[in-house]
Amino acid sequence: MTDQQPPDRTAELEARIASLERGRWRTTVDEGRSGIETAFWATVHTIFPEEARKHLKVAGREQLLAARVYLDRWIARLDEEEKEAEANGRPHEKIEVE
Repeated sequence: MTDQQPPDRTAELEARIASLERGRWRTTVDEGRSGIETAFWATVHTIFPEEARKHLKVAGREQLLAARVYLDRWIARLDEEEKEAEANGRPHEKIEVE
């Protein structure tokens, strides 16, 4: 038998966790992310395999492209209405905004 005490593993682990948390917080702030966003992406990376994440990224991009088409059509329709109003001689009232 030895008279040596085992190292305090709990204190060592708590010190390592504290160090990691301090570093993670700094990285998160430097990247402009909130803690919730960081936790979300950590969960996504834990749950979804790489291939699934690639598909989700492509799907997200497609959703944004669909939104762009919708917005472009909406803008075009507003432009057409404005041209029609000008062609019909309807005056526009300008409102000053402070």
